[in-house]
Amino acid sequence: VQLQASGGGLVQAGGSLRVSCAASGRTFVNWVMGWFRQAPGKEREFVGQITWNLGTTYYADSVKGRLTISRDKAKSMVYLQINSLKPEDTAVYYCASRESGSREYRYWGQGTLVTVSS
Repeated sequence: VQLQASGGGLVQAGGSLRVSCAASGRTFVNWVMGWFRQAPGKEREFVGQITWNLGTTYYADSVKGRLTISRDKAKSMVYLQINSLKPEDTAVYYCASRESGSREYRYWGQGTLVTVSS
């Protein structure tokens, strides 16, 4: 399984950005795709997830309302849309995947850096 995150960059506060994750190497039926982020000097934190089959989403309270996760099954892509960006959103964003019956994310992408300037 390979997960390739892309789309990070430098954005001004208040702006929006969409980061993408290309998933390959298997079929992802009954899998969950998650997004995490790690800010400088901080631990990695969960931001949200989406089920591959039904597209059911779940978001961390800290980002709820500003982030939207979606997936394109035909393209095997997962997206993270971040709106109303704040400097504290500056982080490396990672996509990851796990089987729906597992709590542990098994596969991880390399991350993409999002920097929000004030």
